Amino acid sequence: MAAGDGGDGCVAFLREKYRPMGGPSGGDGGNGGSVIAVADRGENTLFAYRNRKLLKAERGENGRGKSQHGRCADDLYIRVPPGTIICELDSGKVLADLADHGDEAVIARGGHGGAGNARFATSTHQAPRRADAGKAGQQLELTLELRLLADAGLIGLPNAGKSSLLARVSAARPKIADYPFTTLTPVLGVVTVGMDATFVIADIPGLIEGAHDGKGLGTTFLRHVERTSVLLHLVDASEHDDEAVLRDFDLINAELAAHSAELAQRPQLVVVTKIDLPDTQARLEALRHEFGKRNIELHTISSATSEGCQKLMDATLAAVLEARRANQAED
Repeated sequence: MAAGDGGDGCVAFLREKYRPMGGPSGGDGGNGGSVIAVADRGENTLFAYRNRKLLKAERGENGRGKSQHGRCADDLYIRVPPGTIICELDSGKVLADLADHGDEAVIARGGHGGAGNARFATSTHQAPRRADAGKAGQQLELTLELRLLADAGLIGLPNAGKSSLLARVSAARPKIADYPFTTLTPVLGVVTVGMDATFVIADIPGLIEGAHDGKGLGTTFLRHVERTSVLLHLVDASEHDDEAVLRDFDLINAELAAHSAELAQRPQLVVVTKIDLPDTQARLEALRHEFGKRNIELHTISSATSEGCQKLMDATLAAVLEARRANQAED
C-alpha cells in the first residue's frame, strides 16, 4: 500500500511586460494523496483486495510558474467491512481496528509538496534558483484481517452442540453432523428476546488442546472469540463422566488463557447440553455439585426439544447488556 508522493516545487521567474521586476514566481507542489481505510457495513468480505497487490494513491501535481501551486491529489479510500483489523506485515503492529460502521483511519500519509523558488526569496537573495522536490508518500506492506462482530460466542469442544443451539434460537442454519469440526467457519445468528431486544450470537469452530499453537482450527477460532463480550461455554455430558466433563471444561479455559489473559476473564455462562438424553440426566446432579464447588451456576438445555433454551437466551441477553454498560463506562 502506498500513499502518493508530493509534487515538486517549481523554479520560475515572472517575465511580463510592464513588470520588469517581477522576480521569482515558482509555485509549490501539491500534496500526495493519503490512503484511508473506512469501515462500511455495505461491505461483507475482503475478497475485493485478495488479488490486489498494490493500492496506491495519486501523486500531487508539480508547481508551475506565475506562483501557481500544483493540485493536491485526492485521498484513496479503502472500504472494508466493520471488524477489519489492519496490521503491518513484518512487525504485526496493529495500525487500525475498524470495529464499527463509519470508523476510519489514515493508513499511509501522502508526501508534502515541495516548495517553489518564490518561497526562498529574501531582501538579500531576490533571485533564488532553488526549489524542493516533493516528499515521498508512506509505503507499507500490510495484512487485512476480518474478525466477526458478535455479542456472544459459543465455545466448547467439537460436537458439544453449538451449531444445534444456534439453529434452535436463531434463523441461522449452520451445518450439523455427528463428527468433529462440522463447522469450519464462524456462523452468525440474530437472537430476538421478547418484543424487540436482540443480540448477535456466533457459532465458533470447535476448540481442541493446543489450539493457541495453531492445532486443529487453532487461531481461526481464538481470533474471532476476542470480539465477543460474553461466552457461552457448552459442555457435553452424554458420553463423559463428571471428571471428564470438568477436564474438558478446564482444557477450553486453558486454551483461552494461553491465547490471551484478558480473554480468559471474559464472562462465561456454562451450559450442559443434550439434557434430553438419559445419560446426561443421570449425571446432572453430580455436575451441579462439582461446578458448585467453583461457584459456577450451570444452565441446562436440549436443542432437540428446546428445553431451557429460552431461559438461557434471557440470561445471555442480561450478560450482554451488562457487558455493554461496562464498555460504555470505560469509554
